[in-house]
Amino acid sequence: MIKQSLIIFVMSLIFNACTKSKNILVIGHRGAKGHLAENTLPSIDKALYLGVDGVEIDIFRCASGELVVFHDQTLEKLTNSSGYIEQLDLDSIRKIEVLNEFTIPTLEEVLNLINGRVLLNIELKGSNTAFLTDSLLQTYFKKETLLPDKILISSFNWEELKVFYNLNKEVPIAVLTEDDPLDAIPIAKSLNAMAINPNFKLLTKDNIAKIKKAGLKIFTWTVNQPEQIDIMIDLGVDGIITDFPERVTKK
Repeated sequence: MIKQSLIIFVMSLIFNACTKSKNILVIGHRGAKGHLAENTLPSIDKALYLGVDGVEIDIFRCASGELVVFHDQTLEKLTNSSGYIEQLDLDSIRKIEVLNEFTIPTLEEVLNLINGRVLLNIELKGSNTAFLTDSLLQTYFKKETLLPDKILISSFNWEELKVFYNLNKEVPIAVLTEDDPLDAIPIAKSLNAMAINPNFKLLTKDNIAKIKKAGLKIFTWTVNQPEQIDIMIDLGVDGIITDFPERVTKK
């Protein structure tokens, strides 16, 4: 009887772990940043090849008005150019090389590449991006080539999230934070947000329970080490944003 009870207990643990893992969204960070140059079309394509449920990218508005996919305000770290990306027009940006091999894409190019196959988490990185993002997305929605639930809008700039929410109540929102994730609950509720996207290092069993009690999902960043991934799965997060999507095993 004791042996049978032990077997049942062990099997239940395995079942619960597998259930948690299956339900977790695997979101490629800036495409598949651990494999190819971040925020480039090949990196995003690699993430799709690795079987992600979603892709996270960052956007700025360039000087000629287009939305371009890049993480840093300045170009020095990853490119053969310098200066602020928001101060360059698209023609100039097209000539820039990322890590001597890749180019900086537009949000439109990313939307066309993904084509609604997985969730696209668009982080509003630069200023005045909310209006242009909504305007571009509406062209896809009107053509019915993309559904609102295939997009997630996030930002550390909560004012920009407010602008987007006032324009669009259909596209889900996630509140990005690198501080105490509980402090993001009020703004998330006011925006009818789907999720809070916190730094995984700040998550605990207690604050996860409070976030979920508030009716919010948790998509945490940037979780790369296998042991960290396992901890996040055990804690019950809803999504893991990672440079290495293949490390999040869906059992």
